Amino acid sequence: MASSRASFLTVALLLHVAVSSIFISIATAISSTTSSRCYRAIYSFGDSLADTGNAYYDTHTLPSSQTLALNLPYGETYFHHPTGRWSNGRLIVDFIAEKMGVPLLKPYLGIKNGKIKDWNPMEGVNFAVAGATALDSSFYLEKGMYNVATNYSLRVQLDWFMDLLPSICNSSSGCKEVLGSSLFLVGEIGGNDFNHPLYLNTSIKEVRTYVPLVINEISSAINKLINLGAQTLVVPGNLPLGCNFKYLTTYETSDKSEYDEAGCLKWLNKFTQYYNKQLYAELNRLQVLHPNTNIIYADYYHAVLPLYQTPTQFGFTESISSACCPLRVANNSNNGVCCGNPGVISCKDPSQYISWDGLHLTEAAYKWIAKGLLSGPYTNPKIGISCNSEI
Repeated sequence: MASSRASFLTVALLLHVAVSSIFISIATAISSTTSSRCYRAIYSFGDSLADTGNAYYDTHTLPSSQTLALNLPYGETYFHHPTGRWSNGRLIVDFIAEKMGVPLLKPYLGIKNGKIKDWNPMEGVNFAVAGATALDSSFYLEKGMYNVATNYSLRVQLDWFMDLLPSICNSSSGCKEVLGSSLFLVGEIGGNDFNHPLYLNTSIKEVRTYVPLVINEISSAINKLINLGAQTLVVPGNLPLGCNFKYLTTYETSDKSEYDEAGCLKWLNKFTQYYNKQLYAELNRLQVLHPNTNIIYADYYHAVLPLYQTPTQFGFTESISSACCPLRVANNSNNGVCCGNPGVISCKDPSQYISWDGLHLTEAAYKWIAKGLLSGPYTNPKIGISCNSEI
């Protein structure tokens, strides 16, 4: 009996040591992947939330609605001229670049067309295009949705990256070194996959069926980038659609129960949270498959939500149901006048507004989101940028 008890204690002790070793190994791995570092470049994929001017160099194929950001008052606050950014100034990706101490990202199409002469391959590149979707436009055309503005989908942007790769590195080992020391921003992408059908009043039940398809496309892109040598990837979730000016106007209702305390549409935010939860689960699955990489979820939803809930604490005095330079939306009183059209004048102080043009946010809002990602609790795990610059 005593011998059996001794054997049991021995086995228990060995199990305890083994389990402790496993936890120590996991903690070490997490520590090593989330420790601060200074990345040499940024490679960005996405839509208008990250587009730093690709539309500026592709005015021939994009519809006029996608080139409004080439006109004032876009860019008026920081750059003092339009740059193709869909805001009055800098975007989240710009603030991340400033934090890293690298130049603001140049758009791929400008490099490809030879119109940008001073591009250094070590600086990184921006492939994001306004209106881009995760899914190819053919998916929506087959469903009879013809309001998709561009087919510069995530897959197309990855093809662009592959085309440019020989200019960045010329061997497998060289690419792994360069890409492994760079930061990859995979999104925000996917928002337009839901925007396009929702603008056509497609039922939320049907839109939910697109979620796994969108996430699969994002997951596939992440796998391809990792196989090429990417080691640190930041993947944003979606912003709270129910707080967006355009949706608040399009789906305006007299039923007060449809809104939360901040004045956001509850059913749209519920959908956004559903999507973000599914995306987060997929990123966790990928992290297990690629233990030597660092896949970071950027919680755009909760990073911006406080701005809507307590706007005055962040310096915003204007209602979330107003925009500094609103785009045309259904039922809107601006009667079809679009920000970026000739003669359109924006508000006097964009820093008082969360919404810039009714669909995109102001530089002031993007700056708060970037701070929440870089210094706050809204990335999991932390990005961990150790560069000297601050925002």
